[in-house]
Amino acid sequence: MSQSPHSNTALPTTHMPGQQEFLNYYYFVSSRQPNEELKNVWNASKEDLKKLADEFKEFNINRGISRYLFRLVIEFVITNASKATGSINQKANTLYKQFTNQFYWVVPFLGAYGVTDQVIEKVLKRVIVVALENLDYKPEKDWSEWESVGGVLTSGPAAVALNGRVEVFARGRGQNLYRTYRERGDWSNWENLGGSLTSSPAVASWGPNRLDVFGRGDDQALYHKYWTGEEWSEWENLGGQLTSSPAAASWGENRLDVFARGSSKRLFHKYWNGQRWSGWNELGGTLTSAPAVVSWGSNRLDVFARGQDRSLYHKYWNGSAWSEWESLGGVLTSSPSAASVGPNKIEVYARGENNTLIQKTWDGDSWSEWVNLGGNLTSEPSAIAKGRRGIEVYARGENQRLIYKTKS
Repeated sequence: MSQSPHSNTALPTTHMPGQQEFLNYYYFVSSRQPNEELKNVWNASKEDLKKLADEFKEFNINRGISRYLFRLVIEFVITNASKATGSINQKANTLYKQFTNQFYWVVPFLGAYGVTDQVIEKVLKRVIVVALENLDYKPEKDWSEWESVGGVLTSGPAAVALNGRVEVFARGRGQNLYRTYRERGDWSNWENLGGSLTSSPAVASWGPNRLDVFGRGDDQALYHKYWTGEEWSEWENLGGQLTSSPAAASWGENRLDVFARGSSKRLFHKYWNGQRWSGWNELGGTLTSAPAVVSWGSNRLDVFARGQDRSLYHKYWNGSAWSEWESLGGVLTSSPSAASVGPNKIEVYARGENNTLIQKTWDGDSWSEWVNLGGNLTSEPSAIAKGRRGIEVYARGENQRLIYKTKS
């Protein structure tokens, strides 16, 4: 993965027209957080902006510089759009003239890279048009309303997609594991699968009609139960001393990776290689929540957790080594959950302040800002991918019921 846009802005060492003005703007932007309207417009415009940044890349202008210039343009549009009249193209023409008059240094700054006036006008006008098209965008537009599935949950849920079904697990009364599933739009009754859980469960699938469920037991050890396609196994003790709920993922057939917070708030990892379980491996960190894990490719794992400052932290395995922990910001009031809608695409969800659902996405190039999706969650969420773009998020709502919302 590339780094955040704050870390890849490189300017030529020789002075060029507008360089100082760009640096002044860069440091100003770096010192403050974008407001909600800018976040919404930016997130809705990201795919278009990436393509426009590619046009500047042909002139050796890196994405960091393009991002900050595009942010400058979008902020200008948000502030001044109401003053422009006519069609969207007429508004774009007006706003482009006003923008280049106010920020007189932008054209010579880009020109010093060899960008022609025609290309500058074409790209920046397109940024203006994209911003105008998304001024009224709200993230909730892409999502359904919250729906209730009922039940009596005493933990957060764990969900997984399997053979056209959605399977959901949670701890219920008596600390037992309960299961429900949706098939062809209909939800099953809740089924009691026994056990004695002291955490939310985790679930993963490594093959057709295969389910592996994990939870922490009374003795703080990891417990495991699996569905073969015909029957459920008994619970088995996999050891360890967990101080959080587990998280599980599979990046290949007959492969399982399980993570949990252990002693001294550090991350621990255990895996099944098709023949045996490994021992527990310590991966460091200082976690103040259970971890979340997702795999978007063979031998690839991305792990997330809340840190001491309540921000989201991220660590990944690239097939040969683990990265260091990196902070992705935010204010989390629950453990996170992560899902992948395609290679090098990740969506992370958590409960934020005021118990709402918050979202952050990796598009293969950069992380989005946090987006507030509303709701009233009383547990951590559980997110699953449905197809190339669809997402479903499950959580415990009011009155201990299972609730969910979908994005298609």
